[in-house]
Amino acid sequence: MKITEDTIRHVAELSRLEFGDNEIGKFTAEMDSIINMANQLSTVDTEGVEETVQVVDRDTVFREDKAEHWQTKDELMKNVPDQANGFIKVPVIIEKDENE
Repeated sequence: MKITEDTIRHVAELSRLEFGDNEIGKFTAEMDSIINMANQLSTVDTEGVEETVQVVDRDTVFREDKAEHWQTKDELMKNVPDQANGFIKVPVIIEKDENE
């Protein structure tokens, strides 16, 4: 798969990022290099190699999945600094452009 400048521009638009032409060229080359390296992995013979779930040699400890009593919603909402209609109000961190 060849990464083109159009691909980078499309991803930048989806991510709401703005790049100059020199940056588009740089990112195109870098992303193409990354994709090519990832594609090399498909050529590696992994026949007989066990899956690796974690890199540390230890067992995962599972607990019994059972419901436990927690605080009620009213008790939890006492700790909330700002709320409306039973929901926690948080500040807006992403504003949508009005032209969209």
